[in-house]
Amino acid sequence: GQTEVCHLWNLLAEETREGEVYLTLLRKLERERAALGGAVFDVLGKALAGKALRQLMIEAVRYGDQPEVRARLAEVVEGALDQARLRELLDERALAHDVMDASRVGAIRREMERLAARKLQPHYIASFFKEVFQHLGGTLREREAGRYEITHVPAVIRQRSETLTLRETILPRYERVCFEKESRQLPGKPEAALLTPGHALLAGVVDLLLERHRDLMKQGAILVDESDPGETMRALFYLEHAIQDGRPTPGGGRHVVSQRLQFVEIPLGSDDATPQHAGYAPYLDYRPLAEGEQGLLASAVAEVLSTQALEEVAVAYAIRTLVPEHLREVRQVKPALIDKTRAAVHARLTKEINHWDHRAEELKAAESAGRPNAKLNSGLARQRADELQGRYQRRMEELDQGSGSVTP
Repeated sequence: GQTEVCHLWNLLAEETREGEVYLTLLRKLERERAALGGAVFDVLGKALAGKALRQLMIEAVRYGDQPEVRARLAEVVEGALDQARLRELLDERALAHDVMDASRVGAIRREMERLAARKLQPHYIASFFKEVFQHLGGTLREREAGRYEITHVPAVIRQRSETLTLRETILPRYERVCFEKESRQLPGKPEAALLTPGHALLAGVVDLLLERHRDLMKQGAILVDESDPGETMRALFYLEHAIQDGRPTPGGGRHVVSQRLQFVEIPLGSDDATPQHAGYAPYLDYRPLAEGEQGLLASAVAEVLSTQALEEVAVAYAIRTLVPEHLREVRQVKPALIDKTRAAVHARLTKEINHWDHRAEELKAAESAGRPNAKLNSGLARQRADELQGRYQRRMEELDQGSGSVTP
């Protein structure tokens, strides 16, 4: 995308007839922008539909001296940018009503902060990747702050491109990689690949690690919660839960619309062994055992774990409590989102299809009259219209499948 600063200058004299119309428009826009949280420009074109700014300027130049014309022009601007009208247009355009509601901005910001806290933070991903990648035989060197050059990706990692059916191929080397968005581009330096969940290289490393050490992952680890003054041990389980809809995936599965990692804790060695939701990433507050503590706890933990089928208890609790809550949240928002998406897709693609249909007929008529277009012919325009029609049908079929049953 554009990385350099660009300036667009619109020259208009303030003390002129057309300048008065334009300034009235700008003042009104600024008031409504402040009231609607900056979203007014998203629907400005539709708000002024049938009242082109160019036409308003022409009328101001020709008849601006007449008081009734000046009053009418001001009324047109005020009416087109009426706050209630703008809110109505924003609701029509939004894929979700809450997104564009200025009264919800604070709540949305808090929700975004909460979701960001749940995500894997870049420094955790960086720490994990650097250690595991070098353990698997890769070569990684820091070139700039937070930016690394990978001179060698082992063949055993590159082969994961085939077994995982990744969207992109794992390369034998990377000129630069990084873990923070802000580090992707530096002046005069190569652009860095951002290693986040979903990137082919990170996916290949994780898959190979699990293949080699999955048994160790199942055994778990002993951690210490220094904030807990009690003596009761707890077993912490993490479960991955996904909500699917009716859309098929290329691999033969079903499309995942929402996915979560959820944590369940179960007290050990006590009368009350009721599972409970442990929150999001509780392990971040725990520490590993010190050398002198291993002998004190290892045997006690092994004895308790050997007497309880804890994994089945954790899964049963999640199915009974956590899964229904997740499913309910998805079902509340998904139908409205699909309806809004369907309307937006219909409006956009229908407009494009009509344009190319009309253009194909115009070009065909010109060709029949002996005036062919050197850059575009009617056949190519018709092909574009047909491609858009096929795209429209496929998208609508996807939305119909997505609006079907949603299941965990």
